[in-house]
Amino acid sequence: MAKHLTDLDDAVDLILSHTYGPLRMGAPLGIGKPHRLLNALYARIAAEPSRSWMLYTALSLDPPGGGKGLEGRFVKPFAARHFGEDFPRLAYVQAIKRDALPPNIEVEEFYMQGGALLRSTTAQRHYASLNYTHVARALVDRELNVIVQKVAREAGGTRLSFSCNNDLTQDAVDAIVARGLPRPLLVAEVDPELPWIGGTAAVDEDYFDLVVSPPGPYPALFGLPRQPVSDVDYAIGLYASTLVRDGGTLQIGIGALADALCHALVLRHTDNATYRRVLAAMDPELERHPAVIASGGLDPFAIGLYGCSEMINEGFKRLVETGVIRRKVADDEALMQRLADGTANLGDQARLERDGEYLHGAFYLGSPAFYEWLRTLPDDQRRAIGMRRISLINELERGRESLARLQRHDARFFNSCMMATALGAAVSDGLEDGRVVSGVGGQYNFVDMSNALDGARSVLMFRAVREDAGAAESNVRWNYGHTTIPRHLRDVYVNEYGIADVRGRNDEDCIIAMGGITDARFQQALMAQAQQAGKLRAGFHAAAHWIDNTPAHLSARLRAFRHDGTLPDYPLGSDFTDVEQRIVKALGWLKANTATPWKKIGTVLRALGARSDDSEAMARMELAAPGNLSERIEAKLLALGLRETR
Repeated sequence: MAKHLTDLDDAVDLILSHTYGPLRMGAPLGIGKPHRLLNALYARIAAEPSRSWMLYTALSLDPPGGGKGLEGRFVKPFAARHFGEDFPRLAYVQAIKRDALPPNIEVEEFYMQGGALLRSTTAQRHYASLNYTHVARALVDRELNVIVQKVAREAGGTRLSFSCNNDLTQDAVDAIVARGLPRPLLVAEVDPELPWIGGTAAVDEDYFDLVVSPPGPYPALFGLPRQPVSDVDYAIGLYASTLVRDGGTLQIGIGALADALCHALVLRHTDNATYRRVLAAMDPELERHPAVIASGGLDPFAIGLYGCSEMINEGFKRLVETGVIRRKVADDEALMQRLADGTANLGDQARLERDGEYLHGAFYLGSPAFYEWLRTLPDDQRRAIGMRRISLINELERGRESLARLQRHDARFFNSCMMATALGAAVSDGLEDGRVVSGVGGQYNFVDMSNALDGARSVLMFRAVREDAGAAESNVRWNYGHTTIPRHLRDVYVNEYGIADVRGRNDEDCIIAMGGITDARFQQALMAQAQQAGKLRAGFHAAAHWIDNTPAHLSARLRAFRHDGTLPDYPLGSDFTDVEQRIVKALGWLKANTATPWKKIGTVLRALGARSDDSEAMARMELAAPGNLSERIEAKLLALGLRETR
């Protein structure tokens, strides 16, 4: 029987009394972490040097601090409103950022908040490079003795739901027991803010040894602020959307590229004529691209898609709402086989409609609006969303492979990378000096699955150019000192300049295809490197249209659709007010135009004569009446940024 407590200190007492040696604890990634309980543990163990605590987790979310200057003026009020003044920042994260963890506490993560811990030697030394599906096995090797997790409680009932994180706990517990090790102490913290998800995410409360229900008020769930989508991001999303086949399966990652892809899929389904006009403006020959013909399409979704993704996010919400995600599957192989071969009867169809699910995920993460959507879903829609173990989402599980193949036909796995090489390798998680930006996560799992499933494709999306210290650099590299996806698994790459289908191609053809989506400023040098390496014929001549691969050409093609609202700045909604959206644009312009010392000097000189007529923006940044020289300079810079982005 589960023991029930309401006091966090009492829960800490019980956890510590259960473990007489080192505390080896697992906690879910993302919003499944019980922040207040973890902070209470940290405070107790930091004060007891004789106790040791090893925490194994991932994606320890931390609200932005704000920094100084204009950024701080913008971020601090926004963070207070968006995350809440009482949001419990994780104490161990603050210590890791300062490289100041007590010697008796160690934190090991297999996935980090993107770029947040590049400067922390503590985080970098204790990063564990693991495929998502290998984490449960690694937790067994670490001999976990405690697992803590947030859960939702069924209204009026006694069941608990893993809700936001059904990814690893059950897999880890089963693997630990199968190894012959003691079952870990399982601790649930009930959070009334978590949406209830039933089905396979629900368990009896006695699955846990300890259920903690702290008194309110309850801090809000960590909400990811929805980011603006640029011309580059939209072009990538639009190109990628043409590779999706009606009636197929969809997996997507997170971020502006995923948002752009989801918006493009919605546009394809709900306003197909406009969708085709946008594509024609980008590339009049796109509908005749071999990859689009072989693997995708441009028509609305008559059947709809089945979503099967490790993370359910904002984009899936919009895809469900607009009817793009609606193809249901059932955990019944015989039924799925009859549907596949066309012998299903009316009873089969009725059962699929009643019991089937059209969206599966292992964890979810999004904005406050996304969480509210999950809380208020009608029961029939809620039943169609299933939170599953990571072993059921990210791989073809032994014993269920034939069922998964029937459910996941025509699968498209869309993920992002930072760079790609001309020979088809992808750089997604780290830098060539070994530092980790984020983590492998599930990306390799999905690339591998795309090779295992008939008709599946892996699509890696990336921006063709990045700014480094004010200078443009190509993200199509000849070589790089670290890769996440090896070149022998190359499939489809998409950036703002098009689609490169490189699966099964020889090296020379791969190089030419990748050259075709390289920014024009870097094409000649890249081809010269290939020729020097003996990988490209000496007489090679680039196609005439390669010279159009420039930001100016891209913006010109999309300008009309940006202006008429077809491609809005925030396609999935915004957490910023209208005033804040204007400020975000201005700050983005200022960042780009102060990236080098000479640019900064030029921008400051231009700003000296700037005046702002946006009193709302100046008031929001507390610069309506600047009091000292520093504030006057900030006010002038903001006025210039607002003027330039009007």
